[in-house]
Amino acid sequence: MRKVNEENERTKRRYQQYLKAARRKDEATIDKAADAILHYEASTNFASFKKFRIEQAVRYRAKLDSEINKRNGKPLAKATISSRLSNIKGFVVWLADQPGYKSRIRHSDADYFNMDAKGQRVAHAVRERPYPSLEMVRHAFLQRPTATDINRRDAAIVAFLMISGARDGAVASLKLKHINLVDGYVFQDAREVRTKNSKTFTTYFMPVDQMYTDCFRDWVQYLKTELFFGPDDPLFPPPEMGIVDGQFAVVGLKRQTYQNPNAIRAAVKQAFENAGLPTFAPHSFRKTLTVWADKHYPTREAVKAFSQNIGHESVVTTVSSYFPVSTERQGELIKTPKTSV
Repeated sequence: MRKVNEENERTKRRYQQYLKAARRKDEATIDKAADAILHYEASTNFASFKKFRIEQAVRYRAKLDSEINKRNGKPLAKATISSRLSNIKGFVVWLADQPGYKSRIRHSDADYFNMDAKGQRVAHAVRERPYPSLEMVRHAFLQRPTATDINRRDAAIVAFLMISGARDGAVASLKLKHINLVDGYVFQDAREVRTKNSKTFTTYFMPVDQMYTDCFRDWVQYLKTELFFGPDDPLFPPPEMGIVDGQFAVVGLKRQTYQNPNAIRAAVKQAFENAGLPTFAPHSFRKTLTVWADKHYPTREAVKAFSQNIGHESVVTTVSSYFPVSTERQGELIKTPKTSV
């Protein structure tokens, strides 16, 4: 049972309220900030924040540099250290303006939670991330089992990701009313769909491969005509568990959306595992689609349309985040420039 400083707990709750109501941060961001502050608090043996000393910050920085990740036995990643320090720094800056803390903490105290320049470069370096090729996704999709409703649902998840490029959080929260099969699009309404930065936008289905579109359409029709799901029911419902022959088993599908994207991630991971392929996260499909789009949308207007379709306001975001140029390809392009006539 962890130690608790009640005064600190009240202060942290107020800070979380500030992040949510004033800074408009989402729950995941607030949770990360809370975890970082708790990690720092434990290093001071849960001393009152009013007893802050610069030496505490210095010791904490040293602790992070020497701490071992319990999952892999390796030192903490620079990105992890940078994230924790940034969250704690934000908290200290906020504390410096709060009654009861102004005389004890200065804004400049937050600077002791800065990461050195070298560490920042390592933490924020852009690295190549693997993504599935079109052939890999196709192979995994064709190897899918089809015996149960959950099998059909999981196949439809993969199909939907390939025609929409939607983020897993949004996929988990979609309802049937957000899908328009006549015009072929999904309306990602931020009032109900967990989109990034609560952005509302429309995604038209991309013609990557007709089999994905057919699979997804069949799933939607199955929900409506066979299971009698209505507009407010989930697009990808969780399993309903019950007792069958004395054992827990799936007895149907619930009429509520998932609270988090874990099931979406698990379905995609299982699809690749079933095919004997390396596993990928749903988010990696966005890179797969961007590579596909580079060949099929050659004009600037079309590229902009694709960027909007996956929820980006700027084409720069799409190119910098999702259009990979491997080191090998970089070398090829540099070594074989096209000569002007």
